[in-house]
Amino acid sequence: MKTKLLLIAFAAVVFGSCSVQSQTTVYAKNSDISDNLDLRAVASMFGESSNLQDFERRLNDPKYQISNLDLNGDDEVDYLRVIESVENRTHVVIIQAVLDRDVYQDVATIDIERDNYNKVSVQVVGNSYLYGANYIYEPVYSVVPVIYSSFWVTNYRPYYSTWGWNYYPTYYTAWNPYPVYRYRNNINVCINVNNHYNYVSTRRSYRAPVLYESRRTYGYESRRPDYSFAQRHSNVSNRYDLDQRRIASRDAGRTSNTYNINRQNSGRVSTNENRTPDRNYSENRTNPNRDYNTNRTTATSRDNSATVNNPVRVDNTPRTENRRDYGQNNANVSRGNSQGNMNTNRNSANQRTEAPRNYSENRGGSESRANTSRSQNTQRSESPRASQESRSSQPQRESSSGSRGNGGRRG
Repeated sequence: MKTKLLLIAFAAVVFGSCSVQSQTTVYAKNSDISDNLDLRAVASMFGESSNLQDFERRLNDPKYQISNLDLNGDDEVDYLRVIESVENRTHVVIIQAVLDRDVYQDVATIDIERDNYNKVSVQVVGNSYLYGANYIYEPVYSVVPVIYSSFWVTNYRPYYSTWGWNYYPTYYTAWNPYPVYRYRNNINVCINVNNHYNYVSTRRSYRAPVLYESRRTYGYESRRPDYSFAQRHSNVSNRYDLDQRRIASRDAGRTSNTYNINRQNSGRVSTNENRTPDRNYSENRTNPNRDYNTNRTTATSRDNSATVNNPVRVDNTPRTENRRDYGQNNANVSRGNSQGNMNTNRNSANQRTEAPRNYSENRGGSESRANTSRSQNTQRSESPRASQESRSSQPQRESSSGSRGNGGRRG
């Protein structure tokens, strides 16, 4: 059982490694040779170098990893050596990849020329086999490079690298080439953004091509004569046109992808947009009512509870008492005007509070007022009668007493 498990695990590891290798191979087929060395980075390193020896060191320093070329296919980045050809005020710096013993391939050249006004022009020209015809970058440095001062000195000797196959400087250590997309991300760090790198299609110096032809090497071209840039890309002239095509196709792919995504999600977005307003509308219908209720209960009811509820409770007790007093007043009319007046006042106050609540009670209150007024009138009418009776009874008493007195005296 254990042996079967081990065999299954081993088979899984083998298949996984095979799939990874196949993916790497497919990605390499989709790239181009010229993607492995950015001439803008070469121009940037040239402007930061003090001389050509320092420039060669920077090209091959593992810390920078300017190059990603592996032309001989040994899975190691090729060493780039630098040689120079000079005539009067024109210097041609040739960058060569070391492929084998005494086998070199030109990668790019740097044309340096000074005119009669001591103005220096620099052009980095890509090899036509790798980059296509007239692939030229003209750097404009923000600061005058120090390397300019090393070219025009008395008794100048052209630089010629002494390094070759299996004979490298101590600072150099070969590294494995990266995938093209990773190399592009890494190389952007090595490009000085303060400089400008202008693309041009013509060479300024007419002497530089002549000097270059005398020192030209083409070891890789001779091995693969049918693999030049013109044969690899028949629809474009050089690497710059290839970049423009890539950018255009990339932008077109992005726009088509976004258009397809919008078309696919248009119905979903519309339904979601239609749903969300309904949800918001229902929430708006419910929330304002809730807020209104809370405002009524919290703001109005709480603040006015003491003013509204307490008078109602206070008024409820006199209502019952007033009604009872009203019954007592109807039963006992002869108790006095003072009590009648007090009852009428209380009944009028109760009738004012109860008037807006019930129409029948208002009618009852009006009848009660009529009854009280009638009782008052009867009491007032009875009171003069009593006074008249008392007045009339007093003379009768006096007359009777007088008659009694007289009768006594007579008798």
